[in-house]
Amino acid sequence: MKINLVMIVKNEERSLERCLRTVDNLVDEVIVVDTGSTDKTVEIAEEMGAKVFSFTWVNDFSAARNYALEQSDADWNLVLDGDEYLRAVTRDKLEEIVQAREGMWLGCITRYDSFRNEEGISVSTAILPRLLPKGVHYEGKIHEQPAGDYPCYAIPLQADHDGYLYTDKGERNLPYLEQAVAEHPGDGYYVFQLASTLRNLKRYEESLPYFREFYRLTGKEDSYRAGGVVLYLYTLLDLVTPKHLDEAADIIEKEEAALGGWSDFCFVCGLFYMKRVLSDVGRYVDLLPNIEKSYLRCLELGEQPEAGGVVGTGSFRAAYNLGAWYEVSGQMDRAARSYLMSAKDGFAPAVKRLKRGWN
Repeated sequence: MKINLVMIVKNEERSLERCLRTVDNLVDEVIVVDTGSTDKTVEIAEEMGAKVFSFTWVNDFSAARNYALEQSDADWNLVLDGDEYLRAVTRDKLEEIVQAREGMWLGCITRYDSFRNEEGISVSTAILPRLLPKGVHYEGKIHEQPAGDYPCYAIPLQADHDGYLYTDKGERNLPYLEQAVAEHPGDGYYVFQLASTLRNLKRYEESLPYFREFYRLTGKEDSYRAGGVVLYLYTLLDLVTPKHLDEAADIIEKEEAALGGWSDFCFVCGLFYMKRVLSDVGRYVDLLPNIEKSYLRCLELGEQPEAGGVVGTGSFRAAYNLGAWYEVSGQMDRAARSYLMSAKDGFAPAVKRLKRGWN
């Protein structure tokens, strides 16, 4: 059995060596396709023993990915980007994963994405098809995906990704996504990616029509739908007007049966009930218990990295928000216990709140 690492790169001198060291003694060959680097990316790849090829960029990520795959003669190809670092795994374990199933299938890894927000650095997870059998190719000019109707199975491979800490590719990706949506107007995946990109650029009002269209186009069988629904809800909460909260209430009612077992959904529900009550206390006071229920449900469900979402919604983030709710409602002992639970996981806002003490 031959297993290769296959990559496309451009200006990855900051992270490429670290990335390639994580696959030492794991793959047979490293195939690196450079799409126009002006730094030391190619030099680093060659020094690390990779087979390096050049590809003239044609504004099509799938074209570059497929060219890279064509340079590999392996039975299986592991696909990573230059700012991703595979967590420790042995070659024996990787072969065991591959041999566990027969036929053509895709292996989905869990990627841990670090990003900056008002709390500092947070982490979310994404489930991505990255272990591909020979013969599989990509489609889509941007946010490319393996083509074909192959089953995709979660496998025990994990990678850390820090690229979002250093570059924001939203502005770069936006014209590609706008073109993709124009060319494929009924494709819910492209519509979702455009909505998500506009949201990440804090263009909430602009993103909302695309979130609505994504919601209309997709069904429960679409793997990206659950995450899209949660981002849709966050966008409505960021806009926070009564009509947006009404829209959020309608979505929560429709999705609770399907998504109520996912901590990320329950977490955003807790935020919704808080904002809903604050918008008109007299009218919505009966919803107050739902704040506590939502965060307790998060803690009951626990962390679910294999489902994707923000790390902490099933643990320290939920505990912190629960503590804040107990504090404002005068339940100080419960607040302290919740903050302590959050602080044990090193959540800085909880540590800070405990240090301030109680008035």
